[in-house]
Parts: sequence; structure tokens; C-alpha cells
Amino acid sequence: MVEHIDLLRGAVRWVKMHKPFYIDAWVVLPDHMHAVLTLPEGDSDYSGRWREIKKRFSKGLPKNEHVSLARVNKNERGIWQRRFWEHTIVDERDYWHHVNYVHFNPLKHGLVERVVDWPYSSFHKAVASGMYSRNWCGE
Repeated sequence: MVEHIDLLRGAVRWVKMHKPFYIDAWVVLPDHMHAVLTLPEGDSDYSGRWREIKKRFSKGLPKNEHVSLARVNKNERGIWQRRFWEHTIVDERDYWHHVNYVHFNPLKHGLVERVVDWPYSSFHKAVASGMYSRNWCGE
């Protein structure tokens, strides 16, 4: 996914313009991503947003991108899981647990030694806004 980060960012921007949402936390890893999103009051259409992000991203991928035989037989691209795991945040503690989980993920997977070293994360914006110290889960 990180090889096509600009394509993913473009898909997310388009969906945000047409179906608004706020990104509380987001990390893109080589083979998956995690996000905590806030939708407008009274709007619960997470599925529609993810469907549109996946569609726009997939359509922009090079045609020679590897697709497994099983996915070819089902006319699917190989990059996406069929489902996403939705969790409704229940309180502030739960919110921070999930936001921290998102930002910690590159370290968890051994991709970096410090969270701040992973470039495909909302962690940098969170540091700039004062939510985290630059060395959170680092030195």
C-alpha cells in the first residue's frame, strides 16, 4: 500500500470531499492500514466511505499489480480484505486506546524503532498539534 501512497491519499481526499469525515488517526503499512474516523452527527455510513476509498484506490492501481488466482476468479483485486472491522468508540478511554493502537502499529510490526520514524501515519500531525511528544513510544 505504501508504494501507492499518493493514490491512496487522493482516494481519501475525494471521499472526504463528497462524504465528509474527520481522521482522528490513520496509519498505512505495507500490507494493511488502521484508522479511527469520526463521521458527522447522524451519519453512520462507514461502509460506504470504505467502499468508495477502496474502489478509487483500486481503479488507479497499475494493471500489472499482482492478483491471486482466487481473486481473479472472483473478479477482485488482491489488495483488499472483503471486510473491514468496525468498532464504535464507547468512551474517552476507548478512544485513546484505539488512537494509540493505530499510531503504535508500525513499531508493533517491527517496521521502525520509533513511532516517529514511520512516514505514513497521522502521528506526525498529532505531534504538531501537541497530542503526543515526538518521542512517544521511542527513546
